[in-house]
Amino acid sequence: MLNLQLGISRHAVGKQAAVVSLDLKHSAFDPKEKVWTRFPPEGTKYTPPHQSSEFKWKDYCPLVFRSLRKLFKVDPADYMLSICGNDALRELSSPGKSGSFFYLTNDDRYMIKTMKKSETKVLLRMLAAYYNHVRAFENTLVIRFYGLHCVKLTGTIQKKVRFVIMGNLFCSEYSVHRRFDLKGSSLGRTTDKPESEINSNTILKDLDLNFIFRLQKAWYQEFIRQVDKDCEFLEQERIMDYSLLVGIHFREASVAGELIPSGARKPIGEFEDESAPRLSRADVDQLLSDPTRWASIRLGGNMPARAERTIRRSDCELVGEPTGEYYEVVMIFGIIDILQDYDISKKLEHAYKSIQYDPTSISAVDPRLYSRRFRDFIFKGLVDLLEFKPIPAGPDSPHSILRWFCLQNP
Repeated sequence: MLNLQLGISRHAVGKQAAVVSLDLKHSAFDPKEKVWTRFPPEGTKYTPPHQSSEFKWKDYCPLVFRSLRKLFKVDPADYMLSICGNDALRELSSPGKSGSFFYLTNDDRYMIKTMKKSETKVLLRMLAAYYNHVRAFENTLVIRFYGLHCVKLTGTIQKKVRFVIMGNLFCSEYSVHRRFDLKGSSLGRTTDKPESEINSNTILKDLDLNFIFRLQKAWYQEFIRQVDKDCEFLEQERIMDYSLLVGIHFREASVAGELIPSGARKPIGEFEDESAPRLSRADVDQLLSDPTRWASIRLGGNMPARAERTIRRSDCELVGEPTGEYYEVVMIFGIIDILQDYDISKKLEHAYKSIQYDPTSISAVDPRLYSRRFRDFIFKGLVDLLEFKPIPAGPDSPHSILRWFCLQNP
């Protein structure tokens, strides 16, 4: 991590010129477009002395990622401070099935993941298409990439460690009470944890999902359109095995983390102060004139919704039946794990598992089928249209959306 911080501060960001135009030449996306820099412990004219062993630092397609950071409105100084400041990085829990290590910046804005060589190749292969997609669709839900780097240790063990820097989806003013990783498949898609052991850090999966989320009409329509566009992009790039990562903040939750249905009675002394003031209609109208309030609501980020609890009739059923028990929530979501193409290993996995299980239930399927199944599940089992009367202004009016959000979020 020290090597990564040195490379970021002294080369990837600190020594680079500002981006003039977002229109890039084809050569900028060439995988051979990379820059090696040597970092000896004693330092050089361009690198500082440091306490780590000697290493080489490599930037992949530096102009492209610099342009992406500009496109995503990332300030270079803030970016460098987040990653390279004192005590900036902390390691998350042990590696998952991928074997990758994850690090989070101290301000929670960026996540750093160690990359397999195959993932690096996929990202470089699809980088031009990714750049064009995120540039064309400002509200894209696909994960944001800010940099791709490599540290090569010198000496007898010339080990290469590749890193990608991404946005942290759950960097929000709202605490996340439930987390779901959703693929639209059923085989092995459960945490196998009793309800009593599930907490805010538990990653729940498709068969654990026991809510359907209802969005206001304008957001619902925009969500449908954007998921379609994002899935078309991933399908064209032959990508599969991606997930919709969903974080849910419940407006009513006990100190112990228990979820309280809207309108349910709160035990005295256990929850938030019931005497706390709530927004009046006049307060809401006044807030509408504050443009900073608008910035907090965007597709996939801080979205107000109504969650209705569901019950499955069978263990293999992905979509449950609504129960009428609902909760006022704020949703945070995005599409992650987009660097797995349908390579020979995935084709063999599909062939092997298809002999033992229903081929439609397994995760490793052709990208076209994966995209269709993913969308079917998201549209039918995750989100639905919220029926309610908007406070004056049309049902599609941004003002009606903001009024409703303000009333739910005093």
